[in-house]
Amino acid sequence: MKKFKFRSVVQLANIKLSVKSAAIVLASSTLVSALLGLFRDRLLNSYYLGTYPTGIDAYTAAFTIPDFMFFILTSGALAVSFIPVFNQRLASGNKKSAWELSSSLLNLLALLTFVTSILIIIFADPLIRYIVSPGLDESGMILAINMTRVIAINPFLFSIATVLTSMQQAVGRFVFYAVAPAIYNIGIIIGITCFTGGINLFGIQIFEGGIMGVALGVILGAIMQLIVALIGLFGLGFDYEFKINWKNQGFRTILKLLPPRSLDQGIDYVNSLVSTNLSSRMGAGAVRSFDQATTLHTVPVSLVGVAISTAFFPKLTEELGDGERTEFYNTFRKALRTIIWISLPVAIIAFFGRGYVTSFISNIGNNDSNGTISSVLGTLCVAIFARSVFHIASRGFYAYQDTKTPFRVSVVAIGLTIGLSVLFYFMNWGVDGLGLAQSLGAMIEIIILLFILQKRSDYKILDKEFWKAFCRMLFATLITGCVAFSLTKFIPLMATDSSLVITIPKFALIAALSSLSYIIASFFLNLDEVKPIIDYMKKILFRNAK
Repeated sequence: MKKFKFRSVVQLANIKLSVKSAAIVLASSTLVSALLGLFRDRLLNSYYLGTYPTGIDAYTAAFTIPDFMFFILTSGALAVSFIPVFNQRLASGNKKSAWELSSSLLNLLALLTFVTSILIIIFADPLIRYIVSPGLDESGMILAINMTRVIAINPFLFSIATVLTSMQQAVGRFVFYAVAPAIYNIGIIIGITCFTGGINLFGIQIFEGGIMGVALGVILGAIMQLIVALIGLFGLGFDYEFKINWKNQGFRTILKLLPPRSLDQGIDYVNSLVSTNLSSRMGAGAVRSFDQATTLHTVPVSLVGVAISTAFFPKLTEELGDGERTEFYNTFRKALRTIIWISLPVAIIAFFGRGYVTSFISNIGNNDSNGTISSVLGTLCVAIFARSVFHIASRGFYAYQDTKTPFRVSVVAIGLTIGLSVLFYFMNWGVDGLGLAQSLGAMIEIIILLFILQKRSDYKILDKEFWKAFCRMLFATLITGCVAFSLTKFIPLMATDSSLVITIPKFALIAALSSLSYIIASFFLNLDEVKPIIDYMKKILFRNAK
């Protein structure tokens, strides 16, 4: 009976979703994952940021090389190059070719990342010592090297899980793809709460504990995430073959598309590597503070930009595959306007409420650390908007199987960002300078991408109606900013506010009232994006009245 219930749940979770349903599932799961991530970081910061900043800096630096290799070999590069080709095979009824290219890609990436993990273990010392974080003291350096060697298996585990979830995403299955990151965070939380005190087996202590226990939790989370991805294959009909079929035309097409996007991802992460290198020279705790501000700013980017663009992407590729170019442009513009309409107020609320947001993950009684994270988050608020838009702008090219143009644009934008980061470092702007460089680079990147996309399209994507709507959105955002600023003065964050029970309701009230002002302003400015919300509210009101 239990087995039957489990199969029923899996079958229900694996049904194909519409764009709207997929966006809701992705946004909801991203929110859950983000909340778990905030809880994870709050635990870590309360344990180590105030008492052992060198250790938490070392832990943060240890992710740099494994994450870099995962991003450059797999990550988003796989999704945007694999899904269009995979969908073409399924649309033409050639399932055999689709499974062949999936198996080949899975086996190739597993082999590459396994070798990469071994190399990271071997060369962890010079990589950390001379490239990633040369500013750490010797104890922090040794700790970072040891944790890097533990986390080195992540690229291998993540790559397998990413191939499996990309297959599910391609056919409109989003549930297990969406749940996987939350499971990963749960693994790390287990490491923080259970492994840092040591591990005993039959009365024998086999692991002493400490911050290295968190690294073990990272591996546990990666394994749990892979298991979830495997469950998501149920009912898909995936015919796995333990070989690499080099003759498969779809597989060869993906191999041609992967390098530009992989290099694009790699260039992005070079930017993070440079930021880690520079922040390691700014004193104990600076690496962690910048990382935490970056993490906070990526939460709304994932909730808005990633979730919506990911949900729309299969539909965009299908419309191009069917030759429906007008429908493609309409769908793209709708996705772009939706992301802009949501990300603008989110960015302005995050700016004025950054002190509250910072207290969610770093309420440790260390005002210097909290102040640094909050200050950097303020400089990253422009990047919240820009990077949300980037995800749909880049997918406008990926739908055409053009991965080279976004890569070239990224080279320019990241080069500028790195240059600004170094310049601001020598100008002694501190960690804030790194955040400002990120925002400027992100804005320039989306401006160039949208300009090129506009020039290429035979049907103007960014027409007059779009720009009129954009200006109205900016005006509504200005009103929202005034409301948010006033509310932060009326409901101030006090130095004695040390509990989430106090800070969360305060921020929730500020965010809710600010968002309501944005919705009202959007309604009177006649923005189409607000109409579904107004219609939903009318249904509720009329239902209650009835």
